[in-house]
Amino acid sequence: MTKLRIASVAGMLLSLIVPGYAAAQASIRDGALQDWTQLKDTMMKISEAMPEDKFGYKATPPERTWAEQILHVAEANVNQIGRLGPKAMPPVVNMKATSRTEILKALADSFDYGTAALNEQTDRTMVEAATSTRFDRFMGPSVKARVAYYVIGHTWDIYGQMVVYLRLNGITPPASQRF
Repeated sequence: MTKLRIASVAGMLLSLIVPGYAAAQASIRDGALQDWTQLKDTMMKISEAMPEDKFGYKATPPERTWAEQILHVAEANVNQIGRLGPKAMPPVVNMKATSRTEILKALADSFDYGTAALNEQTDRTMVEAATSTRFDRFMGPSVKARVAYYVIGHTWDIYGQMVVYLRLNGITPPASQRF
């Protein structure tokens, strides 16, 4: 975990435990929005790093292809962010998409949906229960802040797998490139 992510999670947890901490230090919603926005940038860069002719690549038969990894993130983003109960309309993710353009658009749209949903929140609503209509079998009942950080953590997990896919294809991930 990077120091920034540790600090963000620690700040979020302290704001839930220590009355007045959020007001004095940081906003739960603003921290989640900042982390979400930075994650979009990171995911778009890594997703764009693989040449289109390698979107079908997978290291072993049981793994997802590069394209499937990206679509998995997009679908998970939409499903989990939907638990925040946003008024924003969720994008439709075509899980059978094959064109690079459509796949990258699905990813960008899923993050834009998350941004819209987080912008609808306040620090007060972030500690309210997430909607039960999109119950998550992995998390169970949760507050909205936990849902936001769960999906961020999930995406970082997939990011780590994508780094390996790039390196197996002789490509240095954008975050590791030195200029």
